[in-house]
Amino acid sequence: MTEMPAAEHLCTRIRRAEKALMAHHEAVLRGFGLTMTQYTVLLRLSREDGLSGAELARGCGVSQQSMATVLSTLHGKGLITRTVSPAHAKVLVTELTEAGQVLVKRAHQEVAELETGLSRAFRPAEYAVLCELLERATSTLVRQTRHPAAR
Repeated sequence: MTEMPAAEHLCTRIRRAEKALMAHHEAVLRGFGLTMTQYTVLLRLSREDGLSGAELARGCGVSQQSMATVLSTLHGKGLITRTVSPAHAKVLVTELTEAGQVLVKRAHQEVAELETGLSRAFRPAEYAVLCELLERATSTLVRQTRHPAAR
């Protein structure tokens, strides 16, 4: 059996694209003093204020312990407030401060420029096909992922 060179494997190409995307985002966000996770939290709160740390952790795909550190940092920078939930006394809800709203808006504008530039690299029909193919690849990978058996 002839083995295909690693650089030609589809997963390698997807990983390279993801790595380039993340490097771009991280460079942009560094200019705002943010990590990718911090930006994701601020962006999520800009769309839905009043979330708990657990909700934010699930949405960002990190542990609650990691999220606690992220929220502590954002709070220390004056970008969020944390108050006791009116529904659950042991839960803190998180909201953007005015400074947080301004910062996430500015950062998002720069991140959105990447999307625009990337979109312009393709003709409309190519863009549509690429999106469809990426969705199919994602669905296939999700289906093929083994999950531990429930105990």
